[in-house]
Amino acid sequence: MVKKNVLVVDDEEDILELIRFNLAREGYQVFCAVSGEDALKLAQEKPIDLIVLDLMLPGIDGLEVARCLKTDLTTKKIFIVMLTAKGEEADIVTGLELGADDYITKPFSPRVLVARVKAVLRREGKEQLDDSSILMIRDLVIHPGRHEVLLNGKHVLLTFTEFGILHYLAKRPGWVFTRSQILDAVRGDDYFVTDRSVDVQIVGLRKKLDPAGKYIETVRGVGYRFRE
Repeated sequence: MVKKNVLVVDDEEDILELIRFNLAREGYQVFCAVSGEDALKLAQEKPIDLIVLDLMLPGIDGLEVARCLKTDLTTKKIFIVMLTAKGEEADIVTGLELGADDYITKPFSPRVLVARVKAVLRREGKEQLDDSSILMIRDLVIHPGRHEVLLNGKHVLLTFTEFGILHYLAKRPGWVFTRSQILDAVRGDDYFVTDRSVDVQIVGLRKKLDPAGKYIETVRGVGYRFRE
């Protein structure tokens, strides 16, 4: 099995070493950087698969690093797991909207961080999921071609927008999406969707999917995800 290359970016040496040690123990090839400038340089020079990126960096901060990575054709497909301090909800939302794939708040458990890294890397290849592919998740079947949802074999009647939101979230279980991301991806003709009305749509969707509505989880201060 080919080793995955992970770049860890943090200006605190003890945290950097803690993450490096735990990822290396799991078999990853780990590179380290203590600044945003070094991170961008390494991302260009090495075949990096994922970056564990602290947002609070000297010089170029983590959000600017993420922005640069996602606007460069050579690095835009690199997965990003953000490290944030508690209470930085605005930064989390901004990072996710820039294209980050997950986030972990400090202080964190090394085991949880490794598990999150593994989960994100498992998504590789799923990015190419065809929008016409039938999704079969537990007791749910989502058929994009037919615009059809079955729950335990029974049809669930959804509006255009409700179906779009469900399909968008279910294609990437475990991913957290902001209301703005959902809004950009799903604009139903039957409903004028705004950030606030995304919440209304989710409430209606959960009600119709009962008891499978619990699969759609609220991530407080950020948005929604489909349970992994």
